[in-house]
Amino acid sequence: MNSEIYEAIDISELRVLVVDDEADIRLGLSLLMETIGIQATQAADGREALNLFKQREFDLVLTDLMMPELTGAELLVEVKKIKPEAAVVLLTGFGSVQSAVQCMQNGASHFLSKPFENAEVVRLVKRLGCHLIAQRSQPQQGVQVIAEDPATLRMLELVRRVAPRPVPVMIEGESGAGKEVVARAIYEWSSVSEGPFLAVNCAALPDTLLESELFGHKKGAFTGADRDRTGVFVKAQGGTVFLDEVASMSPAFQGKLLRVLQEKVVRPVGSDYDVAVNFRLIAATNRDLEALVKQGKFREDLFFRLMVVRIHIPPLRHRPKDILPLALHFLRSQCLMCLGPGASTPEFAEDTIQRLLRYDWPGNIRELENAIQRALITCCGERVLPYHLGLDENGWQSVLSQPSEEVESETYADAKRRSLEAFQREFVSRALENSQGNVSQAASKCGLTRAAFQKILRQLDIDRESFLPE
Repeated sequence: MNSEIYEAIDISELRVLVVDDEADIRLGLSLLMETIGIQATQAADGREALNLFKQREFDLVLTDLMMPELTGAELLVEVKKIKPEAAVVLLTGFGSVQSAVQCMQNGASHFLSKPFENAEVVRLVKRLGCHLIAQRSQPQQGVQVIAEDPATLRMLELVRRVAPRPVPVMIEGESGAGKEVVARAIYEWSSVSEGPFLAVNCAALPDTLLESELFGHKKGAFTGADRDRTGVFVKAQGGTVFLDEVASMSPAFQGKLLRVLQEKVVRPVGSDYDVAVNFRLIAATNRDLEALVKQGKFREDLFFRLMVVRIHIPPLRHRPKDILPLALHFLRSQCLMCLGPGASTPEFAEDTIQRLLRYDWPGNIRELENAIQRALITCCGERVLPYHLGLDENGWQSVLSQPSEEVESETYADAKRRSLEAFQREFVSRALENSQGNVSQAASKCGLTRAAFQKILRQLDIDRESFLPE
């Protein structure tokens, strides 16, 4: 990546949170951020950091891995729940590499081993910062649905048929499968596309805040309500409301939503009067609503109100012909965001394409996009190599994100072997890339003999010729 382009992008507005239980490290990192024009916020532990993250907007989190109460790994999981697009960099001590590798599989952008070089931190923050600033400032554009697999094309045909008809739609699919993209496609191809499109994640808000967000409230309705607020249902007059993760709503709130759909009115919190509303509703869930109805956890009458038309999005592993087109789309778009117009886009090496197609993609399209973003940040040449993606060689999820029954069936030794193998693969691949395929030079930089380095290459089936300059 061209360093001159990075220098041309102003990252002074980057919102950085520094988390470490050692005061001198917190202070040192904060002062380091000041040298590149960034005012960082400090947190003494993971719990304090999480509270700050809930209260304020942050783009980048630099966090120690091993901390009391809430570890860096646990903080990573919570941060990604609140703001998936936030970048998290783990700071690891000796012996924490295995945990760091697992965190990379869970969405961490990078990890740095202590003691780290200041220049290394600055380079990484500049790289990540340019991407985050560009992503934040990118204007909303028309939705683009990438569909080449027959399963996706069938789903898309149903989307086109239902879009012009003003009926409620339920979109079903795993997390990261692209439910909001499909919802936006329905909206843009509908007869109300001139109206607003307002999206709300029901899982991100407790009932009280969700009611205020959707219904609005009057001044003085509760502590902190210092002015009237217009709710999403009223703001969306003549447009579309997208409610994501509706299965997370409590039974009490489900009843309130049912009344809105039946009566076409809302009553703001603290008001004595109803307000008429007119909007098209699109809902989404990653859970089995029929099973929840049978368990008494979801109202049957609301279920039928929402399920007029059901659209199921297949997981990415069931639509393999979409993987490479999506990866190429993300490669081009993310390169434009990171490097700007006119910058050359790196190409996927053949081994990288095979890795993309072989991987199981448990996080679906969101995981694929994150992998491409990471590849662009770590790639320094003209080709994206397999290790740049940060994926487990066998296409498995990390131990931390596997279903509990799979974790229980795997021994500690097997889990440790997989994590260490992933680290070994990235470490030697990076050395080969930096030496342009020169084994002797790479071995020397790693502190290994040529014979020992070649043995690792054979064990991991890494072809050094794929690192030679073209």
